[in-house]
Amino acid sequence: MNLNDLHTVSSQFSLTEKMPVLFLGHGNPMNAIEENQFVSGFRNIAKTLPKPNAILCVSAHWFTNGTKVTAMEFPQTIHDFGGFPEELFAVQYPAKGSPELAKETQQLLSPTLVELDEKWGLDHGAWSVIKHLYPEANIPVIQLSIDYTKPTNYHFELAQKLQSLRHRGILIIGSGNIIHNLRLVDFNNFNKVDYGFDWAIEAHESINNWLLDGNYQPIIDYDKQSKAIQLAIPTPDHYLPLIYSLGLQDKTDNLTLFNDNLLAGSLSMTSVKIE
Repeated sequence: MNLNDLHTVSSQFSLTEKMPVLFLGHGNPMNAIEENQFVSGFRNIAKTLPKPNAILCVSAHWFTNGTKVTAMEFPQTIHDFGGFPEELFAVQYPAKGSPELAKETQQLLSPTLVELDEKWGLDHGAWSVIKHLYPEANIPVIQLSIDYTKPTNYHFELAQKLQSLRHRGILIIGSGNIIHNLRLVDFNNFNKVDYGFDWAIEAHESINNWLLDGNYQPIIDYDKQSKAIQLAIPTPDHYLPLIYSLGLQDKTDNLTLFNDNLLAGSLSMTSVKIE
């Protein structure tokens, strides 16, 4: 981390002990309102976190041409899904935004052009999990989009520029799913935990071993790995938030896994804490 970066961060965010970084496997949007082991896992991990000054979330569900950051005072709760009960559509997560943090994020990512966005809000990749961490919605939240035109290593290197935010009480969360092949989901066993197809079991073991060993190059070069990895990650949208979280790790951090289960044959809920 460049110490000069600390001085670019607004004085609104006081110097703190280094904040952890999370990657959360968000799974089914119904996790926002259901009670299950994964929701319990989110709540339990929240108990281990210092109270943040603000949250920056990189969600699988804001995939854009170019990079954007939400910069409004009051982000809307986006219900970016269909076919679910009205109870889910009725959920609101009224956390404030942080235009100040948005501007600091824009500056830290320079010379990458980052658009200050006033239209998006909080999609379900963000609010459906953050609501379990901070149910009172009393922590400001911004979202950083994922530029779908860029290669994986670009996202890893871009995330590294945000490391100084960890020293200003900013909790950075990647939200997606490491194994996420919706076309192959076994809907007859949709809620069956610890159930994965052979290729999902193989991919889960490989990726977990790389994570725990700190061997991130094959994770970045996932498209060059085995057929099992290709089936696990048919598109990069839900995978790239993990890359952002890993890019924020420094040499003194440890990585642990939680909610580490396969689901419905072709999904994983594996989540990561870096501290």
